[in-house]
Amino acid sequence: MVNEYQITMPGEGVPRKPIRKLVRFFQTVEDARIQGKVSYPLHEILMVSFLAVMAGAGTIVDIALFGALNEKWLKANFGVKHGIPSHDTFRRVLSIISPVQLQKATVTFLMDNIKLMKRAFHIEEGIKQYCVDGKTARGTGRLKDSEREIKQMHTLHVYDRSDGICLVSKEVGAKTNEIPVAQEILKLLDLKGSIVSFDALNTQRDTIAAVVQQKGDYVAALKGNQPELYQEVISFFTPTLLNRIKTKGTNYFEFREKSHNRMEVRKYYLSKNVSWLVQLQDWPGLKALVCYCVHTEDLNSGKTTAEKYCYISSVTDVELCADVIRGHWAVENQLHWHLDVNFLEDATEIIDRTAFQNFSLLNKMALSLLKLIAPVLKHSVRATKKRVGWNIDVLIQAFRILDEDILANAVLNVKNN
Repeated sequence: MVNEYQITMPGEGVPRKPIRKLVRFFQTVEDARIQGKVSYPLHEILMVSFLAVMAGAGTIVDIALFGALNEKWLKANFGVKHGIPSHDTFRRVLSIISPVQLQKATVTFLMDNIKLMKRAFHIEEGIKQYCVDGKTARGTGRLKDSEREIKQMHTLHVYDRSDGICLVSKEVGAKTNEIPVAQEILKLLDLKGSIVSFDALNTQRDTIAAVVQQKGDYVAALKGNQPELYQEVISFFTPTLLNRIKTKGTNYFEFREKSHNRMEVRKYYLSKNVSWLVQLQDWPGLKALVCYCVHTEDLNSGKTTAEKYCYISSVTDVELCADVIRGHWAVENQLHWHLDVNFLEDATEIIDRTAFQNFSLLNKMALSLLKLIAPVLKHSVRATKKRVGWNIDVLIQAFRILDEDILANAVLNVKNN
């Protein structure tokens, strides 16, 4: 978001304003424990857990260890007044609090800070893209005190590509699949001014209807799960039609990219001619068909591959459709990949599913903040995560970036210089 800015965040000490804000949001999570027997306030447990995850904690034992090693510092700077509980207390709390409430608290905190950054750098709001996709956590297919395998936990994500936030994480039950869960979620979101992108699994009539009812647009992939519509569209984009669209140029967009000893040419063809579709009335808001052809050449071996994909869309701008189609991979590259590689979720040792959901929410919160501050610290997300974990001063600097007054002064100094 702020790659074009090269600023430093001078000063020392943990700023109070972002800490108070974080505590306030954590206090909105309902404590499910019996209050007369509570020794450690919930917001303190969540604060320590989040800071530990930011610093690289990958297990609940790691959280308790981080807290014990930094207890004096946490008490002095983060309002942790009641000491550090055992790992059993952290595990018990994470297994009983509501993931829905924790998600609301973390997302609200992230959105608040993204607005802060946008104000500071005068970044205007553009069209939002929400990517809908699921992820399976391979380490969750076990039962406690048993070698018996169970169905691995699958979570549906709604990822805000524009701001780098996972807006929704919802477990898909063992007796259902992504499709009804996606429809349930989309009916509750305000989608005005946004474009929702789907893989082929979620290209369903009721899912598209939910997007349109919430005032959103969509670009949805087609494959064999909608065999009749897919066959109609793939047959419609004949070589003659593709050549005609390219020659005219109005509804054609091409992008060439060379990287990793590979040349990739991506071609996008759009047609607004949809009136002939037999199923047109079944797909609300359908205004365009898109054909995406990608040609790849390995520059070392000379081997080439060619693939062709089709989409239905309520968007009629070919460049915008191309950006959304390409951008849908952000949910894999900017969310799922980081959760697996940098946060090691596939290797999780957390068997309790509620605890895993809450731990994963803290991972996603940490990931979003790392992506937010990485450009200011002039490092990659991975390197920023390492530096935060290895140097407590970098963690302090991260919170200084989230202080509105400090950030405003830093930006003002850059402009004056």
